[in-house]
Amino acid sequence: MMIISSKIFSSLQFFTLLYLFTVTFASIEEAIALLKWKATFKNQNNSLLTSWMPSSNTCEDWYGVVCFNGRVNTLNITNTSVSATLNAFPFSSLPFLENLDLSMNDFSGTIPPEIGNLTNLVYLNLNFNQISGTIPQQMGSLTKLQILCIFKWNFLSGSIPEEIGYLRSLTKLSLGKNFLSGSIPASLGNLNNLSFLLLYENQPSGSIPQEIGYLWSLNVLHFSNNSLNAYIPASLGNLSNLSGLYLYNNQFSRSIPEEIGYLSNLSGLYIYNNQLSGSIPASLGNLNNLSRLHLYNNQLSGSIPEEIGYLSSLTYLYLGNSSLNGSIPSSFGNLRNLKNMILNDNNLIGEIPSSICNLKSLEMFYMPRNNLKGKVPQCLGNISGLQVLVMSHNNLSGEMPPSISNLTSLQILDLGRNNLEGAIPQCFGNISSLQVYDMQNNKLSGTLPTNFSIGSSLISLNLHGNELEGEIPRSLANCKKLQVLDLGDNHLNDTYPMWLGTLPELRVLRLTSNKLHGPIRSSGAEIMFPDLRIMDLSYNAFSKDLPTSQFHHLKGMRTIDQTMKAPSYKRGGVYYHYQDSVVVVTKGLKFEVVKMLSLYTIIDLSNHKFEGHIPSVLGDLIALRVLNMSHNGLKGHIPPALGNLSVVESLDLSFNRLSGEIPQQLASLTSLEFLNLSHNYLQGCIPQGPQFLTFENNSYEGNDGLRGFPVSKGCGNDPVSETNYTVSALDDQERNSEFFNDFWKSALMGYGSGLCIGLSIIYFLISTGNLRWLARIIEELEHKIIRQRRKKQRGQGNYRGRNNRF
Repeated sequence: MMIISSKIFSSLQFFTLLYLFTVTFASIEEAIALLKWKATFKNQNNSLLTSWMPSSNTCEDWYGVVCFNGRVNTLNITNTSVSATLNAFPFSSLPFLENLDLSMNDFSGTIPPEIGNLTNLVYLNLNFNQISGTIPQQMGSLTKLQILCIFKWNFLSGSIPEEIGYLRSLTKLSLGKNFLSGSIPASLGNLNNLSFLLLYENQPSGSIPQEIGYLWSLNVLHFSNNSLNAYIPASLGNLSNLSGLYLYNNQFSRSIPEEIGYLSNLSGLYIYNNQLSGSIPASLGNLNNLSRLHLYNNQLSGSIPEEIGYLSSLTYLYLGNSSLNGSIPSSFGNLRNLKNMILNDNNLIGEIPSSICNLKSLEMFYMPRNNLKGKVPQCLGNISGLQVLVMSHNNLSGEMPPSISNLTSLQILDLGRNNLEGAIPQCFGNISSLQVYDMQNNKLSGTLPTNFSIGSSLISLNLHGNELEGEIPRSLANCKKLQVLDLGDNHLNDTYPMWLGTLPELRVLRLTSNKLHGPIRSSGAEIMFPDLRIMDLSYNAFSKDLPTSQFHHLKGMRTIDQTMKAPSYKRGGVYYHYQDSVVVVTKGLKFEVVKMLSLYTIIDLSNHKFEGHIPSVLGDLIALRVLNMSHNGLKGHIPPALGNLSVVESLDLSFNRLSGEIPQQLASLTSLEFLNLSHNYLQGCIPQGPQFLTFENNSYEGNDGLRGFPVSKGCGNDPVSETNYTVSALDDQERNSEFFNDFWKSALMGYGSGLCIGLSIIYFLISTGNLRWLARIIEELEHKIIRQRRKKQRGQGNYRGRNNRF
């Protein structure tokens, strides 16, 4: 027995030594393979990988390397700034590798097909790199893989291989933010253990395979920002464990499947920005765990189901930009946890139900551009946390409820374009948190609030188009953050509010169509209106000279800055991009500018009693796009400095007393699309230039002393013709021009004979030296072509552009 035991003991020693030898040998082989790969890195001085040395212990000392039984089990070098490719990676030398994390580095190139050799791999993370090319089919060999992540900042292309459907152990498949195309393979329906399927922000097309509905374990399905079309399959209603369904920004059509209402665990439903039609299924009222419902920007119709009001967990309800009709369900008063209610741009009718006032958690109540009527509910003043109240473009009537001033958290109040009447409650000036106050185009009367307080947060105040009287309140000078002030089209009776020039951020000042009067005098301050971009004082009764000293201060109009953004309004820790809108007159038409106010630079001083000269300093305001000083009593010459306005699109100096010649410098204004110099005392030659060839007679009518195209046939040294031609010669030229037109017609009808005749005529002209006649005809043909094209463009522009919104 002792002899047998001794033999067994010797055998165990032998196999133990053999195992240890094998392990040591294999670890050395793996270490050598990793060192060879490291030698291909573009940044050899990587501080985090200095521990990768032949003299050190691979399993104990190397950064990011973890071993099991002496074999490399885990390689995690995430966020180590490695710059390399995967071409030299030792796929065949790491047979026991289970976890590979190379995320947040600078790996580029393609994924080699040899990756299929890592048959024990459980976790693969290549996120946040620059990997390109296709997903190799050999990945289908990684049958133990549970997590596959290659999303964001990579550039994968081509289709998703069918072989991915063989990875039945997968619990997470994340391929978002790449350039994958083709259809989604139906084989993904085999991944029964999958919890997360993330294919968002790629370029796949076609439909969602019905087989996706077999993924019973799926928790999140994220297919947003793709080119998927057809319809949403009803089989998705089988995903009983689903908590998040993200299908937004695709091209899905047809109706929302009723089966979506079977997803009892769903907390977020995001299917906005599609082409879905039909009605909202009442079955959505069964989603008791739903907290976010985003259906906006579709083509939905019908009424909002009462059942939506049963979603007691709902916090965000977005149903805007569809064709929903009917009234707001009174059941919405049950949504006690609701924070945001977005119902804009629908066809909702009826009154706002008083039950809305039960929503004590409401922060945003947004429903512009509907057909709502009735009064603004007085009880809205009881929703103490309300931050955004927007109900513009409706048919609301009655007076403004003073209770709104109790909303101490209110930041945006927009009730513009309704039929509200009565006075503005004075207490509105005390809402220190208010950033936007928009009551434009109502029937409000009385005076403006006079108690705008120091420390006011007001950024935009728009009371345009009401029946307000009295003076502009001096307390507005306390609103140091004010950027937009539009008090136009009222009955305000005051002098020019020069004291507004102390507001450092004021960009838009619009006081058009009031009863403002008197001269515009300088205040003597060193800095006035430093950031002003839109100055519209038209249709008032200002007099005396133009405010030259004020033009010197307009620093915001002296720089063409394309990087500036529209104002943002902070709401609940995030920035809410409320779109300010002002109506401007440019190119002879009215336009509503709804964005990029900081880039649209305008001075409109038309329809006043201004006298004196146009100051040359206006030429320094090189950011001007619209300059209108028409219908005044201005005299003297047009300053040549206006030729510096390189981006000006509309210039109107009509109905004044201007004299002298049109400066030649204006011919360099290549952006000029509208010019009106009519009804002045201008004389001399009309400048010739690319844009001036597009203007017609009505740009110059009422100036009997002007000559040249288009009001007459020649002027001075204009190459179109010479002034020393006699009347009879001009008549001959016109007859010859008619002959030349007939010649071209005949030349086109018979190419051979026309060519011979044409060559004969050219030979005759050259031999007689009468090239001016030919030049005259060619110029006239060119002018005709340009004018016909311009008329066609204007006709199309008028069809599309009247009352446009920029």
